[in-house]
Amino acid sequence: MDPFVTAQWLAEHRDEVVLADARMYLDGRSADAEYLRGHLPGAVFVDTETALAAPAAPEAGRHPLPSPEDFAAAMSAAGIGDSTTVVAYDDAGGVMAARLVWMLRATGHRAALLDGGLDAFPTEDLERHRAVLPAAEFTPVPWPREALADIDEATHGPLVVDARDRTRYAGQAPDPVDPRSGHIPGAVNVPCREHLREDRTLQPVQELRARFLAAGVTDATWMISYCGSGVTACHNLLVAEQAGLGTGRLFPGSWSQYSHTDRPVETSSSS
Repeated sequence: MDPFVTAQWLAEHRDEVVLADARMYLDGRSADAEYLRGHLPGAVFVDTETALAAPAAPEAGRHPLPSPEDFAAAMSAAGIGDSTTVVAYDDAGGVMAARLVWMLRATGHRAALLDGGLDAFPTEDLERHRAVLPAAEFTPVPWPREALADIDEATHGPLVVDARDRTRYAGQAPDPVDPRSGHIPGAVNVPCREHLREDRTLQPVQELRARFLAAGVTDATWMISYCGSGVTACHNLLVAEQAGLGTGRLFPGSWSQYSHTDRPVETSSSS
């Protein structure tokens, strides 16, 4: 299954998938409250903070991967089972919901992001009550080692890609969330939000591919992706795969782990 599907694809296959709303905010807003303000019909809410992450810790980052057992329990409670096909979305072009899709795909499940997300549907078509599905059987699967990179590998990796915006990557101002500013030395910047057009759908594949190639990513199987806390880094992984460059690895702790250490930090011009 491709990492992204269109609204037309969803309309043709709606009865075959579980639709998951996996939005998340860094500005203090409640994702659950925003879900109840309007979500796609029948979509279940999946909370990144509780379902897709273990408790934050300086040594692990703000959104460490949950245990396989906790992830399985959260998916089961959402009505997602071993054989379920999941289409996830958010209201930010998929940069947040990518976390759920990556986690499912990394553990061998069928999942994709909805291109355009919530913005691809008229406001009057949205639902404003909670969708609940029957619990499903979801078997815990260990996080595959080949899909992950630890802090040492990210520090010394030959191809490390930072998905944050250019300002945070440059580190010329205090970081708004983490204790130090800048980026992992040697990391290149491919801001995930720049993959999107104004309507929050993906840029054409050839443009996505060109952006990665310009950053030196010719084969994503060598790529280690990170961001602030391992959420939007998943979007870069899915986009690289969509662009035909292969499947990279996630550094789950990302900058929120790295910036709590005394490892070297690099800054640069944001222009």
